[in-house]
Amino acid sequence: MGTQACPACGHALALAPGESLRPLNMDPPPQEAEPRYRDVRSGQRTAEPRSGDLHQRTPKPDAEELASLSAVLGSTLKPRRRSNQRISAVGRLDGEPHSDQSTAPYAARMSVEELMDQARNYVCRSCSTPVPLGHKFCGRCGASVPPEILATRTQFFGQLQQPGKAKLILIRGEGVEGLSYQLSAEQHIVGRSGQLVFPDDPFVSPVHANLFYRDDKLVVKDEGSLNGVYLRVRGSTSIEFGQLILAGEQMFRVEGTPTPSDQPGPDGTYFYTSPKLPTALRIVQILQGGAEGMAVCARSGGLQIGREGGDLNFPGDLYMSASHCKIEESGGKATVTDLSSRNGTFVRISKEKELSHGDYLFIGKKLLRVEITAA
Repeated sequence: MGTQACPACGHALALAPGESLRPLNMDPPPQEAEPRYRDVRSGQRTAEPRSGDLHQRTPKPDAEELASLSAVLGSTLKPRRRSNQRISAVGRLDGEPHSDQSTAPYAARMSVEELMDQARNYVCRSCSTPVPLGHKFCGRCGASVPPEILATRTQFFGQLQQPGKAKLILIRGEGVEGLSYQLSAEQHIVGRSGQLVFPDDPFVSPVHANLFYRDDKLVVKDEGSLNGVYLRVRGSTSIEFGQLILAGEQMFRVEGTPTPSDQPGPDGTYFYTSPKLPTALRIVQILQGGAEGMAVCARSGGLQIGREGGDLNFPGDLYMSASHCKIEESGGKATVTDLSSRNGTFVRISKEKELSHGDYLFIGKKLLRVEITAA
């Protein structure tokens, strides 16, 4: 009865034996003034800083400041943690509600797409070195890849393994894999808009191609694009005269026997030219914008293209092999044969083409590899 209460928490104030209760508004008993400055190097306290030395002021609040501070902060202070209470991994006491979303782990607040993108392009948090897919540790500093990144990578590849479905992998030079696109829908429009979008490629039309399934087979169709869709040659393949091919960075059009134009003029005079030799086909180089470049006629049954030693040589083309490909004519039909070139030979498809596992496509300036999961 009559015990004074604490202004901060409202509990009764207990007195130790021999102590007397002092009113709160009473000034504290006089005491010696504690030195307000401390020498950082020696640790000794001084009343005033000495000239030329480093000192640190250590003010001490009085009783009135402590009382007012307790009254203001009393409602916001949390109770001390009990000795048998644990702290979870997210910094929350056991038993506290999950209402504050900001306390959730960083990975839990990211969308699935964001997690997949971070897993594909993970950068070490210790040394900022890219960590390739499938690696559990950084190759530079040895730091381990976080468990949430490893779990997301596993989940990402698990979603791609759908029997009978395909995916496209963007190749970025020297066989390095880039982004992958899962082809799980009925059709997939490729272009500057659609399902597979390449907005940074100026050679891709707004609606360039369509990838769809027909009788459980993947088919690619050219949707009237300006630059077409090119399929890599496997060994040898037959082509039509007038069809375009890619070898290295060069584009060619394969033409049949040239139309004779050696008739005399209206006055009966012949135009004087180099001697004409018989030829079965000729190859015309196509320059940017559609202009024609070099034109070479086959003196025998075919022409060979490469960096050196062929009928058409391009020593400055770094993507052209020494002996890249060969175009031959037989029975009025043309055949393109890839001579085990490093970067392959590509033929522009006329309308649509059925694709197989391991095929390569050129769409615009993008090289894509087809991978089909076995059913």
